[in-house]
Amino acid sequence: MRQRLLDGGAEALADYELLEFLLFAAIRQGDTKPLAKALIAHFGSFAAVLTADPQALRQVKGMGDASVAALHANALAARRMARGAVQNRPVLGSWQALLDYLNIDMAHLTHERVRGLYLDTRNRLILDHLLSEGSIDEAAIHPREVIRKAFDVGATALILVHNHPSGNPEPSRADITITARIAEAGRLLGVTVHDHVIIGREGNVSLRAKGLL
Repeated sequence: MRQRLLDGGAEALADYELLEFLLFAAIRQGDTKPLAKALIAHFGSFAAVLTADPQALRQVKGMGDASVAALHANALAARRMARGAVQNRPVLGSWQALLDYLNIDMAHLTHERVRGLYLDTRNRLILDHLLSEGSIDEAAIHPREVIRKAFDVGATALILVHNHPSGNPEPSRADITITARIAEAGRLLGVTVHDHVIIGREGNVSLRAKGLL
C-alpha cells in the first residue's frame, strides 16, 4: 500500500485504504482495514470522518487516543493548508481557494455555524470571526453588531458565511432576510457586504451570484 501511495498519485488508494494508512501510523499492530471501513460506514464518507469531532471519533469501537489524535491532526493539517491559500492575499481574487477552505472547514458540520470574514481596503482577510452557533436569524445575529465588529478590527468590507447541515446549500427565506438587513446596516455605516456564501455537502451557493444581494 505504501508503494502504491508513493507511485500512483492522488487516486492510488481508495478512501478506506487511505484512512487505513492514516490509522496505521497510530496503530502499529493488527489490521486497520476493518476500523477504516467501520469509520466510513459510521460517518458516511471519508471527509466526514476527518472532520468529525474527536469525541465523536471515540464513540467508534477500536478508536483510542492515538488513532483519534492521528486523524484529528490530519484534519487540522488540511484546514491549515487551505487557510494558507487565502491568507495575505485579496479574497475576491482567490475565490476558489476561499471556497475550498470553507468547504473543508464547514461542509460536514452537524450543526449550523455563522461566520463573518472581515476584509481590509484591499479585500485581504483581517479576521475570520464566529458570529453564531445555531440558526441564522436576528435572535442570534444582530445586524448592527455584525457591522460594529468591522469597526472594531478596522475592516471596510465583509463576507457572511454559514453552513446547512442538511447538505443542501440553497438559501432559506431567513437567510435572504438577514442578509438584506446586514447589508442595509453596512450601507448606512460604510461597510460593504460583498456576499453571503452558504456551504453544504452538496455544494455551495453565493447569494450575490443568485441576485439576492
